[in-house]
Amino acid sequence: MELIQSLLKEMEQEAQTTRKMLSIIPEDKFNWQPHPKSMSIIRLATHIAELPTWVSMVLTTEELDFATAPYDPKVINNVEELLAYFEASLADGKAHLEKAKLSQFDEKWTLRNGDDIYDVSPKGEVIRMAYCQIVHHRAQLGVFLRLLDVAIPGSYGPSADEEFKVAVVDTPTV
Repeated sequence: MELIQSLLKEMEQEAQTTRKMLSIIPEDKFNWQPHPKSMSIIRLATHIAELPTWVSMVLTTEELDFATAPYDPKVINNVEELLAYFEASLADGKAHLEKAKLSQFDEKWTLRNGDDIYDVSPKGEVIRMAYCQIVHHRAQLGVFLRLLDVAIPGSYGPSADEEFKVAVVDTPTV
């Protein structure tokens, strides 16, 4: 059960940073996007908030087929709803992970769109990919917010917007 405990710990650690990022999104910028090919801030944030449910989906299904299950994102109207959605997604993902059996992690899981197969991987790898997606999209959100001059919280240490002290050691000159 060491692997499952490790994944649960990582999920909670990443959730702390995700909460900070989602909580600072200016509601008046929900529809802003840095480029026409980019998602809007709210679309990106909603995707980040739902990603913990991928753990549940992977553990309870054999595949996701976009042809038979088209994506229908939840409509979010404010930061409070966004954070509540994230917390519900996180609780769902954790609950399924807590009940998981290690043998499930070796079972194959498929991502497809009809006959087009994008990926077939062990469920354990897909769960790790979902975690990576959270970090990846959270970083995208950080860039979007930086472009709007929103102060960014630290992720794995202080950000450039947070005050931190660097120890300066006097070195003798020769």
